Amino acid sequence: VQLQASGGGLVQAGGSLRLSCTASGRSFSINNMGWYRQAPGNQRELVAASSSGGSTKYTDSVKGRFTISRDNAKNTVYLQMNSLKPEDTAVYFCNAVVTIYGISNIQYWGQGTLVTVSS
Repeated sequence: VQLQASGGGLVQAGGSLRLSCTASGRSFSINNMGWYRQAPGNQRELVAASSSGGSTKYTDSVKGRFTISRDNAKNTVYLQMNSLKPEDTAVYFCNAVVTIYGISNIQYWGQGTLVTVSS
């Protein structure tokens, strides 16, 4: 399974960006998809996640500003980021937990996309 992320870039504080991540491969089904981020000197943290059942969760710092959504037909997850703040600056990583060849809970990561928010 390969995850291809896109949509990062440079934006001013208060602006918006939309990240996309598409999973491709053979003989897999997606359970959970989500976005993590890692700022310089920090650990990677969960930003938002979406389960196959449609439930979502967000880290507290992005609640009310970010929205995660999925297009299951396209194996794609989106992260709409509004009211961006400089502290949102990080490399954002797409994550997918899949069942592949009958084996559950296999985790894959995308290559990371840089989001830079200027003040």
